[in-house]
Amino acid sequence: MTAALHCYALGLTRRSKLWMAQRMSLQNSRLKHLDQTRTVDKERYRAELHAWQYDLLSLQQAVLRSGGRMIIVAQGMDAAGKGGAIRRLVRRLDPRGYKVYPIGAPERWEQEKHYLYRFWTKLPSPGELVIFDRSWYGRVLVERIEGFTNKSRWQQAYREINEFERALVDDGVLVCKLWFHISKDEQLARFKARENDPHKAWKLTDEDWRNREKWDQYIEAAEDLFEQTDRDVAPWTIIAANCKRYARLEALKTVANCLAKEAELKSIDTLPLNKAG
Repeated sequence: MTAALHCYALGLTRRSKLWMAQRMSLQNSRLKHLDQTRTVDKERYRAELHAWQYDLLSLQQAVLRSGGRMIIVAQGMDAAGKGGAIRRLVRRLDPRGYKVYPIGAPERWEQEKHYLYRFWTKLPSPGELVIFDRSWYGRVLVERIEGFTNKSRWQQAYREINEFERALVDDGVLVCKLWFHISKDEQLARFKARENDPHKAWKLTDEDWRNREKWDQYIEAAEDLFEQTDRDVAPWTIIAANCKRYARLEALKTVANCLAKEAELKSIDTLPLNKAG
């Protein structure tokens, strides 16, 4: 009997380990399993865009005007549509109530300070929405891949980032993190389209092509940051962005729903909303 129970327990242990391994495999390949077939036709896009933008404006007036603060982090692969999504997010908002910070390489004087310093100085005031077009996650993405910081420092950054975001949330700041993802083939198509369009050629740089050569390294780094920094206080929303219209609506929906949840939690009255909530 004892031997039978031992074998049974051993079998359960093996199945449990297998289940955990499969679960971790799925968690560590979120981008691989992302459904990029989702599309939105123009008619539906126009109708839903108007509805979500109205909701976002209403929520800005209600939640942020009452002293709320919000940060949106926009990250993703090159040419994934971050800029286009940000433009749709702010198009109908009161321009006095938001700021957009495009984040590039730090200035020389900023390099002399902790990498989070330049973000601490850009945090929202009461009533403000701040959007970071790229962010502190550069520490565990481009700085990791290009060797701008050593392995121990970028590994340490996961803890620092989690503590930073926890401090923001504990202080009452809403943190909404968006990752826009496209396939490698779609990125190439967009690069070529930009290359051949005189109105968009400025968007394409030699650095974009160099980054593309390191696609697999960026995917690995992205999967690591999801695993290390996807927390309840500041979760990641991964957006399938092969269809630009779908991605823009998903970004609007995520941000509006985040504000609607805050309005409900704090019993803040809003105008009737079309979709958010």
